[in-house]
Amino acid sequence: MRLSTVILPVHRWSEGQKIWQQAEDLGFHTAYTYDHLTWRTFRDGPWFGALPTLTAAASVTGRIRLGTLVTSPNFRHPVPLAKELMALDDISGGRFTLGIGAGGDGFDATALGQEPWTPRERADRFAEFVPLLDRLLTEEAVSHEGTHYSAREARAVPGCVQRPRLPFAVAAAGPRGMRLAARHGQAWVTTGDPKIARTGTPEQSRTAIGAQIRRLEEICAETGRDAAGLDRILLTGFTPDGGTPMESLDAFVDFAGAHFALGIDEIVIHSPIPDSEFAAEQAVYEKIAVDALAQLR
Repeated sequence: MRLSTVILPVHRWSEGQKIWQQAEDLGFHTAYTYDHLTWRTFRDGPWFGALPTLTAAASVTGRIRLGTLVTSPNFRHPVPLAKELMALDDISGGRFTLGIGAGGDGFDATALGQEPWTPRERADRFAEFVPLLDRLLTEEAVSHEGTHYSAREARAVPGCVQRPRLPFAVAAAGPRGMRLAARHGQAWVTTGDPKIARTGTPEQSRTAIGAQIRRLEEICAETGRDAAGLDRILLTGFTPDGGTPMESLDAFVDFAGAHFALGIDEIVIHSPIPDSEFAAEQAVYEKIAVDALAQLR
């Protein structure tokens, strides 16, 4: 059982660095951030770049793992991304995890001037993006002529600190994405079943997550992957429970215990942001960080 946090990149660094340092002091396993150009209700407010923010976080912490949750092809190309990730892995001393997903249809999908991709187009790009990024982070020189992405003698020297490369946490709700997680991931990420995020009940959500885990295990078996070696991460805030688990330590312990029992290995909660969908009492957040796992054990 692991407990991690997400710190959205909405703070100027003079304030933000304290939040990242506090996450380490509170004992979180990993501190992630969203890799978006902006996001939903935060679109008209401050929003800083994920990779520079994580680089700065690496320089003011020494133990906590760091990561994106998640990076996507919406505005990233595997070749320059691989260079930036290799550098970030080096600067952090091998503490970086790449959360990676197919992307959505929000602001990121059109910010570069393109028309939004259909779900099938996003899946097609993701299916090419992940294997190419895997190669770029493990091979010294990569050439690739693909449908969506190309590389010509792209170099990755000296490579990642973590070997054979930094870990991938692949976000996926459907079978195509789960196959990518089984083939290339060290972890799989879920936010629950998006079909019932607004209309379902907590019980229906847990049933759906359990079904996702069983499907992931079936796909691992089909691909020859040992499912026990693939961590399962739940990013909270998007199930029908809403913000309820953050109302008290007891509420979170009940929520987390039910999901750990399903087979989830790591639960990720949002660092509170007042007057937003991630508003929560700072004292409750800190108490969860310090005491929740001990109660669950």
